[in-house]
Amino acid sequence: MNMAKQKRVLITGITGFAGSHMAELMLAKKNYEVFGIARWRSDKKNLGSINGRVKLLEADLLDAHSLDKIILQTRPDYIFHLGAQSFVLASWASPALTLETNVVGTANLFEAVRKAGVNPIIQIACSSEEYGLVKKDEVPIKETNPLRPLSPYGVSKIALDYLGYQYFKSYGLKIVRTRGFNHTGPRRGEVFAESSFAKQVAEIEKGKRTPIIEVGNLNAVRDYTDVRDMVKGYYLAVTKGEPGEVYNICSGKGRKIKEVLSTLLKLSKVKNIKVQEDPARLRPSDVEVLIGDNNKFRRATGWKPAIPFQKTMEDLLEYWRKHA
Repeated sequence: MNMAKQKRVLITGITGFAGSHMAELMLAKKNYEVFGIARWRSDKKNLGSINGRVKLLEADLLDAHSLDKIILQTRPDYIFHLGAQSFVLASWASPALTLETNVVGTANLFEAVRKAGVNPIIQIACSSEEYGLVKKDEVPIKETNPLRPLSPYGVSKIALDYLGYQYFKSYGLKIVRTRGFNHTGPRRGEVFAESSFAKQVAEIEKGKRTPIIEVGNLNAVRDYTDVRDMVKGYYLAVTKGEPGEVYNICSGKGRKIKEVLSTLLKLSKVKNIKVQEDPARLRPSDVEVLIGDNNKFRRATGWKPAIPFQKTMEDLLEYWRKHA
């Protein structure tokens, strides 16, 4: 029987949250050989049982030479560029590092592809944080909305986004830009609000902390998608999206962080947990409302979110019950 040739997939940030879910999805599709870029010091725990099934290659986005070698070695058909400094709050503490990782690291990747003479379709993970200050009459947010970033992270993602557009125009690199809104689920880093809440609930259930949850701004409104739906979106972006285009990937529904916390508290085995604001969790300037319009992406790819928010929260809490 004539077997179709395996396509080669390269994932930057494969040991991270979205990267590990992306690897799982591609391995489940059978006809893909999955390569991942990891720094030597990267924690591999997110890869779990797939650790031996993905081909891990040591490189750093800030080491252009290491990227040149990997692109020549793997000659990928698809690249999912998910490696980044992705924590908004940390970008105020380290703005230069955030800009360097997210912008210079991306430029190094594009240059490696250009110099190798390969022609993969590249998905780059841009962000809803690019929209920043959104006015009341601009919700839900379309791709054409003005970009008014309110954090160094948001600025870094605009630069990455436009760099993708520029390399598409200047060199014909087949880059598809996805502006992902908040995505969460199992393996979400504990520094992110809903994951921090889930971890604290799990610790309270185990008697490892007093029944008080520390929180930041609970009034911000966010558009949540399950990470497993988000990575399906990334896959559809490279298989059905149009290079040069930008797409919002989001649920189209806004939730106050307060509602997210309330969902997790209802799932807790411990009742009467108190909530306390922690000033260290507040940002110098917070984006108040991020609700996206996903119509452009749905029309192009047929994508729609399938996992209900309640299920995402149950799975996130279950993850922390095992790992807290």
